[in-house]
Amino acid sequence: MTEVIGVRFKKVGKVYDFDPVNLKVDKDSYVIVETARGVEYGQVATPNHEVEDDQIVKPLRRVLRAATEEDKKTVEENQRLEKEAFAICEKKIRAHQLEMKLVEVEYTFDRGKILFYFTADGRVDFRELVKDLASVFRTRIELRQIGVRDEAKMLGGLGVCGCPLCCATFLDDFAPVSINMAKDQGLSLNPSKISGSCGRLMCCLKYENEAYQDLLRTTPPVDSLVETPNGQGVVTEISLLRGFCKVRLEDSNEAPRLYRKDELTVLRPGRIRARRSKNKSADHGEASPKAQEIGPKPEPVSQKVEPAPALKVEEERGESREKPQRPQPRRPRENREKRENWEGRENREKREGRNNRESRENREGRENGENRENRSRPPRRYPPRRPRKNGEGKPEGKTED
Repeated sequence: MTEVIGVRFKKVGKVYDFDPVNLKVDKDSYVIVETARGVEYGQVATPNHEVEDDQIVKPLRRVLRAATEEDKKTVEENQRLEKEAFAICEKKIRAHQLEMKLVEVEYTFDRGKILFYFTADGRVDFRELVKDLASVFRTRIELRQIGVRDEAKMLGGLGVCGCPLCCATFLDDFAPVSINMAKDQGLSLNPSKISGSCGRLMCCLKYENEAYQDLLRTTPPVDSLVETPNGQGVVTEISLLRGFCKVRLEDSNEAPRLYRKDELTVLRPGRIRARRSKNKSADHGEASPKAQEIGPKPEPVSQKVEPAPALKVEEERGESREKPQRPQPRRPRENREKRENWEGRENREKREGRNNRESRENREGRENGENRENRSRPPRRYPPRRPRKNGEGKPEGKTED
């Protein structure tokens, strides 16, 4: 067991564990800690407590000291500088004509680095912008591209329910949300009704997803064949929260009747359960039960092939008896004919291409006054001639006049 404290650096941000180093702190107090970005000012989210050693994220950094009034003034001064840096950066972005939107500016506690958060549709080449900002602020500059969900969390706002955004209020991290959650809850699939301020699916779709999953396991899906107190029928509509189902009886022309789900017995599941079981089988690598719903799957017809006789080997010669060969299944006649036609066409095309190439080479050889063999032979190379020195190579006794 290791004693740690939880520290949060933003109002709604992730909580990180730090080693208190025998320092007792209270919740909502402020401390100065050592991070990968340097010295930072954070708020205590969870006071001193012990956790298992295998749950600690290495390396476990330590708390330097408790924050003072001077540290609080430094943070306020940094917030004032962030507003000025935001305005300067926007002017530089317009000057460089970059397709990016600046969201937030953050100073580190020791002002050793400035972080600029922005959004963009694609990749942005901001190297010249970084040089411009570094010449203005005379410190390290870092630009980070974020997504639309992080942008909504930083800026905040109101949702379609009229309440502040969940991500800007209490959500520490984003959970994956899929369109299947809206389908299971019976919501409208209109994107404008199930999307949040960020343009993505609303995070609140996941809050009640587990409850709907439990109700779907105990409620007959639509198009299910069920047994009711009045006979067999097909489910036409379900109400998960109320626990009622509308069933149209087979031998009746009346309107669908309302039954409680406890009064029904499923004889054949409908489309929702079939879809769910199909997804489940796909996840686990099982076969899809679609064939079981329609009817029994026909067994494959097996062709009986007579095994080839074993090769006889004379034992008088001392040779070992060979094992019988495994029978090879014969290909269907249609596939065999297709393959033979395909191979014949390929050979014919290769042969025609080779003839055309040879005729073209011979024609070019005649025009240039040389045949194919001479053209293919590489030219003979001779070593360079060494210049003669004075008197070298001349017969003795003869001199120049």
